[in-house]
Amino acid sequence: MPRNGIRFSLEATDGAARAGIIETPHETIRTPTFMPVGTQGTVKAMTPELLRECGTQMILANAYHLLLRPGIEVVASVGGLHRFIGWDGGILTDSGGFQIFSLSKLRKLTDEGVEFQSPVDGKVFFLTPEKVMEIEEALGADIIMVLDECIEYPCTHEEAERAMKRTVAWAERCALARTTDRALFGIVQGSVFEDLRLKCMEGLQRIGFEGYGIGGVSVGEGPYLMRKTLEFLLPAMPVDKPRYLMGVGTPEDLLFSIRRGVDMFDCVMPTRNARGGCAFSSNGKVRLRNNQYRLDSSPVDPRCSCYTCRNFSRAYLRHLFLAKEITAAVLLTIHNLSFYESLVNNARKAIIEQRYERFEKEFLENYGRGTCLNDSRS
Repeated sequence: MPRNGIRFSLEATDGAARAGIIETPHETIRTPTFMPVGTQGTVKAMTPELLRECGTQMILANAYHLLLRPGIEVVASVGGLHRFIGWDGGILTDSGGFQIFSLSKLRKLTDEGVEFQSPVDGKVFFLTPEKVMEIEEALGADIIMVLDECIEYPCTHEEAERAMKRTVAWAERCALARTTDRALFGIVQGSVFEDLRLKCMEGLQRIGFEGYGIGGVSVGEGPYLMRKTLEFLLPAMPVDKPRYLMGVGTPEDLLFSIRRGVDMFDCVMPTRNARGGCAFSSNGKVRLRNNQYRLDSSPVDPRCSCYTCRNFSRAYLRHLFLAKEITAAVLLTIHNLSFYESLVNNARKAIIEQRYERFEKEFLENYGRGTCLNDSRS
C-alpha cells in the first residue's frame, strides 16, 4: 500500500471501458467508482457507518468550504480530515475551482489567484495555487486536486482559451508548490472546444500528474455536448492514469462515460434527490410524495437489497416525507447511494466478464427517463 501517493492498475478492459484498481493509503478503490459528495466533511444525512453500508469506498470533500469552516487549523489539529470526520476510507479533496464558477458573484479572478468573499461571515481571502496546496496537504486527503478555472457555458472560444491557459499555469504552480508525495490530479478544461481540451491535456501531461480530472462539464452545456466532449477527449488521455469525470451525473451519463473509459465520478444527484423525495430505481425514478404510493407496500426498488429496501415500504417513506421527518432523508439517501454504488459495481463486473455493452443496454431498457433535481457540486 502506498504511504502517501497512489498506485493505479487496470484489471480488465472491454472496448474502451475499464475496470481498474487505485491503491491509496486508506483504501483500495475498485473502479469504476462513485464518490458521494461530502462538501463540509460529511455526506448529508449519512454517517461513516451508513456510507459503508451503501458500499462507498471514497468520498469527496471541498477544501474551499472546509477553509471557511471549521478552518484548516481545526482539522489539522486532530491529525487531518480522516480522523476529524471519523472516516477510514478514501478521501478526495476538490480545490475550490468549481466555486470560481458557482460563486462568481463573490469573487475576483486574476492570473495570480482568486479573491473570495466568504458567504459565511463576509471576510475576504485570497486563494493562490500555492495556498491551495498548503490547505489540501494539511487536510491530508488521499487524492488532492489542482486549482483550476471552471468556466460556464455558453462561452466564446477566446474566453475558454483564457481559462484553459490559466488552468495549466495554475496546475504547474500547484505541482511545484506541493511538499509531500500525496497524489495530485490535474484538471482538463477548455469548455466544449476540441482544440482547447486537447491542448490543455497536452500541457498537463508535460507537467505530470498521478491522475486527471475532466472539469467544466455540467455547467450549462447539456448532455449532448458533454458526451461529444468526452468522445474526443478520452482517447487522448493517458491509459495508465485514473480518469475522473467531475460532477457527473445521471445513471445514463455514468454508463455512457464508463463505456468511453472514465474511472471515477462524483455528484450530489443521489443525495440531493433523496432529500427531495426522489428515488432512483432499476425501473426509473420514483417520486415518493406522489399520492399513488399512499398504499404501496412494496420497497422502493424490488431489485435492491439495501437496508431501506429490505425493511421499509414506499408507503412508509411517503408518510415520513409528508410528515417532514428527518428519517425520510436518511432512509432514501441510503437507498440512492446504494443504487449508485451498485450501478458502478455491476458495470465493473460486466467489464471483467466482457459483456459491458449488453449490460448497459439492458439497464437502459428498464430505466425511466424523467427528471429529478439538478446536478451541482457546490
